Amino acid sequence: MSARIDRSRDGRWHPFVPADYGTVLRALLSIRHRGGRFLELGSAIGVITIMADLLGFEACGIEIFPELVSEARSLAKRYGSDARFATGSFLPEGYRWVSETGDTRLGTVGVGDPAYSELGYELADFEWVYAYPWPGEAEVLRDAVRRFGAPDAKLLLHGYT
Repeated sequence: MSARIDRSRDGRWHPFVPADYGTVLRALLSIRHRGGRFLELGSAIGVITIMADLLGFEACGIEIFPELVSEARSLAKRYGSDARFATGSFLPEGYRWVSETGDTRLGTVGVGDPAYSELGYELADFEWVYAYPWPGEAEVLRDAVRRFGAPDAKLLLHGYT
């Protein structure tokens, strides 16, 4: 599968590092009794979104690369998952990042048309929001969820407290 993804990027480097799926599974198992709507930001090939769906969450993933969304949909179908995936940016319409120092760089966060309309939801419609940020991106994600997410939404960041 990774060879197909690499070819789809025309030889360009692809910023993908898989999460520790066992750690994420344990976290999802600890909250599954609460249920709700789950959103993975930057869902790549969809493994975590599919896990969330199979554990009983209404799970959606947003990914900016169409090739990865296609892979995620195929994987979901293969495993009988109802997880839904949308192509586009997970940054909500109108979101602008400015750090405390005035920095507006987003790191590897892809910029494009927001994918929420494809899902039929807004960021504020999700109780659980998961992401595996690259260094320096956690604050962008915290800010976006604080400003556009539900007041009681829980942001789960892989590798962060």
